Amino acid sequence: MPDISKLSKEQAAKELERLAKEIAKSDEAYYQHDDPYLTDAEYDKLKHLNEAIENKYPDLVRSDSPSKRVGAPVKSDFKKITHKVPMLSLADIFSEEELADFVKGVQKFLNTEEDIEFTAEPKMDGLSFSARYEDGILVSGATRGDGKIGEDITDNLRVIKGLPHKVEAADFPQVMEMRGEVYMSKADFFALNEKNKEENKKPFANPRNAAAGSLRQLDAGITKERKLSLLVYTWGEVSKVSWKSQSEFLEKVKGWGFPVNPYNRLCHNLSEIIESYESLLNNRADLAYDIDGIVYKVNSLELQARLGFLTRTPRWAVAHKFPAEQAVTRIENIRVQVGRTGALTPVADLEPINVGGVVVSHATLHNEDEIKRKDIRIGDYVVIQRAGDVIPQVVSVVLEKRSPGLKEYEFPKTCPECGAHAIREEDEAVRRCTGGLSCPAQAIERIKHFVSREAFNIEGLGSKIVEEFFNEGILQNPADIFTLEERNGGYEDDLFSANQGIHLENREGWGKKSADNLFKAIRSRQQISLPRFIYALGIRQVGAATSLLIAKNYGSFSNFMEKMRIGDTEKLVSIDGIGEAMSKDITEFFKEEHNLRIIAKLLNYVKVEDFEDTTDYNSPLSGKTVVFTGTLEKMTRAEAKAKALSLGAKVVGSVSGSTDYVIMGSSAGSKAQKAQDLGVKILSEEDFLSLIG
Repeated sequence: MPDISKLSKEQAAKELERLAKEIAKSDEAYYQHDDPYLTDAEYDKLKHLNEAIENKYPDLVRSDSPSKRVGAPVKSDFKKITHKVPMLSLADIFSEEELADFVKGVQKFLNTEEDIEFTAEPKMDGLSFSARYEDGILVSGATRGDGKIGEDITDNLRVIKGLPHKVEAADFPQVMEMRGEVYMSKADFFALNEKNKEENKKPFANPRNAAAGSLRQLDAGITKERKLSLLVYTWGEVSKVSWKSQSEFLEKVKGWGFPVNPYNRLCHNLSEIIESYESLLNNRADLAYDIDGIVYKVNSLELQARLGFLTRTPRWAVAHKFPAEQAVTRIENIRVQVGRTGALTPVADLEPINVGGVVVSHATLHNEDEIKRKDIRIGDYVVIQRAGDVIPQVVSVVLEKRSPGLKEYEFPKTCPECGAHAIREEDEAVRRCTGGLSCPAQAIERIKHFVSREAFNIEGLGSKIVEEFFNEGILQNPADIFTLEERNGGYEDDLFSANQGIHLENREGWGKKSADNLFKAIRSRQQISLPRFIYALGIRQVGAATSLLIAKNYGSFSNFMEKMRIGDTEKLVSIDGIGEAMSKDITEFFKEEHNLRIIAKLLNYVKVEDFEDTTDYNSPLSGKTVVFTGTLEKMTRAEAKAKALSLGAKVVGSVSGSTDYVIMGSSAGSKAQKAQDLGVKILSEEDFLSLIG
């Protein structure tokens, strides 16, 4: 990038000419062909360079300057629709300093030092649309186009789930143009690309391109197949404005049956605006769809009117862009981790790279099929993306940068931890170690699971301590926990017995008080409820909710274990929520002699209470199917689930049409969006607490 301060007027004119051509070419590729050749970051750099040069030499602003354009002219294949109210773009900012300047600029223009309310709305990475209603009937739809003239996509919009064809609300204006964004979820994007590969079609570069390419089809049938979604965030022409603020408009939109973003937020000052940015940036990867920033709007329509517009952007709104979430780096090694259930998971060790503001040095490769499908090799340069599960993943290999001679990766057939055979069942994508509790990796993870919050909940035995104790031979299985205090004896002043005790109090970072606290915590857990004990065993597929179901149906652990040992699963498979596959995992667990030996040891120290059903079947949740998502503030997810179960609810992990409630905490992910799409009732944590009294 040239140093603007050193540019002569002649050089500046030539640079503006180059930028006008390059940006116009990029706009055409992006808006008309849905096939961009520049990344968002590269495009934004060009736009800012153009803006900076124009600010230095205002008399050099060209008639075809990018600063005077919005989007690109429509393709000739589509009918044209002229927007009664232009669809303008927003100015971009990229830092907290620019955000502070924007807010101060608004205050200065309004001649006030008082805090001003702004809405903070996720900036969807999709394709803008305008849907026109007359007398409540959807009559036409259009893309943004160049801001003045868009493409007629009426038939395509009609097939997108969530957009009403008719609105019967009494307060719905006689003429109303709803404007928003059409997008494609990450899951639907990956599914579409898989289908394209199977049919030897070119895959889309990202969800935005997929959404744009799907919406701008001459055949609406193709659009319908592509599973698009949309959200409304503003309006165009309207016969009567009955709302006084942006936030009031969004509430009305919801009431009229249109989808709006559940992460929209009303901010009362700059610190709340910054907080909204940081929260969305940190949880961006959890969303079911791509966003590339946040749009801030002055909330009051009266203040918006006073602020007015610049040449092509409103003075009362701005888009705060996020850093890019993808980057290219090199795979230095592929190693295989072994989980609690023996699953072998490949992980790529990377040359550290900044992805979306986070330094990434490792990425999941999911399983051996994924490595083979993408042909990932050690030494390859790859595109890294922070995916929906937050864990970075390898999107694709940059084949042009592959060095000759790189060998295909061969997935191990033996466990890297214990050397036991690693087998793969026909119906599974995962290869598993057969070493069981004799495998160090599984043993460590099972002990961690055993002491976890939803199991025995033993304070003082965190992951790091468990690993230290295991590696030193202090803990080898869960039963060893209950002999720790007994084995801690010995007399350091006696040369013949100095090594008889563990002497936790003499360890670095420990002391007599911390050792006594640990022993006290262990003693307090020597009587435990049946559901917690079953969960603590770490049986594959058996979570906290399933453990409670088993406890309810078998009453005591001795009864349950005896039935499993003899293979009596008739009652087990009849329980709603336990199928054949889970039943097989449970019975296989009780067939393993080493598991039975550890259970026998545990029962020498632990009393497992018989199950007492205290479920409140008269509660508002009784018989309801409930899903929890996001982070709760007043209780943990485990506590909330346990409470719901005790009130007769059925707690499940995924949202479907049969779900009654989705309880949404902060930083909720795709489940909240799916609930909205399916019309499932969403409750906040406060709503949930109020409901259960």
